[in-house]
Amino acid sequence: MHQFDYDIGIIGAGPGGIFSAYELVKLDPSLRVAVFESGAPLPERHCPIDGVRVTSCVHCKSCAIMNGFGGAGAFSDGKYNITNDFGGTLYEYIGEEEALSLMRYVDDINCSYGGSGTKLYSTANSRFKKKCMQNKLQLLDAQVRHLGTDINYIVLENLYAELRDKVTFFFRTPIDHLEEAGTDGGFRLIHGSDSHTCRNCIISVGRSGSKWMEQVCQSFRIPTKSNRVDLGVRVELPAAIFSDLTDELYESKIVYRTEKFEDRVRTFCMNPNGLVVTENTNGIVTVNGHSYEDSARKTDNTNFALLVAKHFSEPFHDSNEYGESIARLSNMLGGGVIVQRFGDLERGRRSNEKRLREGTVRPTLHATPGDLSLVLPKRIMDSIIEMIHALDKIAPGTANDDTLLYGVEVKFYNMEVALNSRLETSRPGLYVIGDGSGVTHSLSHASASGVYVARQIMNVS
Repeated sequence: MHQFDYDIGIIGAGPGGIFSAYELVKLDPSLRVAVFESGAPLPERHCPIDGVRVTSCVHCKSCAIMNGFGGAGAFSDGKYNITNDFGGTLYEYIGEEEALSLMRYVDDINCSYGGSGTKLYSTANSRFKKKCMQNKLQLLDAQVRHLGTDINYIVLENLYAELRDKVTFFFRTPIDHLEEAGTDGGFRLIHGSDSHTCRNCIISVGRSGSKWMEQVCQSFRIPTKSNRVDLGVRVELPAAIFSDLTDELYESKIVYRTEKFEDRVRTFCMNPNGLVVTENTNGIVTVNGHSYEDSARKTDNTNFALLVAKHFSEPFHDSNEYGESIARLSNMLGGGVIVQRFGDLERGRRSNEKRLREGTVRPTLHATPGDLSLVLPKRIMDSIIEMIHALDKIAPGTANDDTLLYGVEVKFYNMEVALNSRLETSRPGLYVIGDGSGVTHSLSHASASGVYVARQIMNVS
């Protein structure tokens, strides 16, 4: 019988990997669990971009924003949405009630490890639901735990302190190849000239591991199907304009079907009194947003993304490559992120430093003034403009000339890996969780999938 180095090997220390490890050692402290992470430990994750000496991506070997303990969510604003309406399709595999129960369990853990003082918001019975419906908008149902970027970091610190003596962590250890360990089953994880074996393997590589995940599926002949890409902009405006919604709901997921093309546009990642930030995915700089729980770190602005979902049919398969090509064009024209006043966009002119300076909205991100219509396809741009005018009906002032649009924002979705109801591939003992599976698209769903797989391996319901 083959002797394995570890009972379970976890590839990736993002939310899925962390919660898998947490649940496994909770269920059986004697388990030999190893986590392999391409990035650094949490305290050593530092992006060299400081806005002064370094203003653009220097293409580090491993991106400190996307990789390391906590994954891409480590420096997010820590929003955990408890809902099946968005954030992934985990419920299709494990059932709606089970998915919600696991998300609540994750919320309890986050609260017990430092998040207990944060607020849980809810859109249930909200007066804004009717107001949205009256204006051809749909407000999606959810409970939202907002940790904030600062408290989210503390929760991760506490979780690592809990796990470090119970789990073996290998940082700065990208897995180059994954293969079967031998005739007795199990898997060999190869990194450079070293390798480790494990009986069961959980892959939790996130969106940044999409290309690596594709190679694994090809080598193990695991079926996949193409997924979508979401393209759009990040909107920044005075916090007062959206305060009625954000004070009561914090995160309002609003969906609109455009009259012109019947495209689906949605708000995403709303950050009241937050700031706009850059994000690096495979060397491509895109835009994102953060907000903090600490009142001293709040700004006078609110930001959120407006995204248009694009699904591709035959013969085109690579939706992520399409999104990356749009982002590359933005990087080429703007040297990174482009910012434009909404009034300039509607007048068909580029923004410049003078117009930005004379505007009433102070940008929280240093970006290059430009013309987003030279980057985003006309259909997507038209849909975003129509959505802004629709939002103006429930939050007057959204369509003001000085509202800022940053581009591009891209949400990449991994190809969907064929999994059974245990989130197990066609290779027994090989599980895929989190955003790398194409099944989850959020912190809460990814974390829940990690807990679920741990229980499946331990045969605990």
